[in-house]
Amino acid sequence: MKLRFATGLAGAALAILLTGCAGGAGSNGTDEQPTDEGTSETTAPEETEAPDSEEYALMTADSDLGEIVVAGNGMTVYMFDNDTQGSGTSTCEGQCATNWPAVTTESASAEEIEVEDVTGEVGTITGVDGATQVTLNGWPLYYYIGDMAAGDTTGQGVGGIWWVLSPAGERMAE
Repeated sequence: MKLRFATGLAGAALAILLTGCAGGAGSNGTDEQPTDEGTSETTAPEETEAPDSEEYALMTADSDLGEIVVAGNGMTVYMFDNDTQGSGTSTCEGQCATNWPAVTTESASAEEIEVEDVTGEVGTITGVDGATQVTLNGWPLYYYIGDMAAGDTTGQGVGGIWWVLSPAGERMAE
């Protein structure tokens, strides 16, 4: 009886954890409620870093959401509704930047950024940490800490303010 009860509790805990991490309207992928900026009070794991890009800084991939923009390593990139398109700045700071690391480049100019099948205008801004952040159609781009593998789109719709982008650089809302 105790084994059955413990197994049931473990299964329920796993279901709750997976539901919380799936992200959806009103969730920022953590156990805490999102603030106005889509951030939370929890802390991210110490070892979290933005993935390195491979041959292309940006390219496209097929997903359950349709054709989306990903980094060269296949990780999905997102835009943030709280940013202002074309403003040249990112508003994602502090815990937000921990949960949503900026897509960065070492390219000296936007013209040097390699893309494949991305038709939107690729650019750069100086990110909140001083690194060169990649933009698409004026939207600063971010990774999501909850995406564990290339092609994951668990950040889509988180808090009703985080979205994947089409190859043309348009927000793909649910």
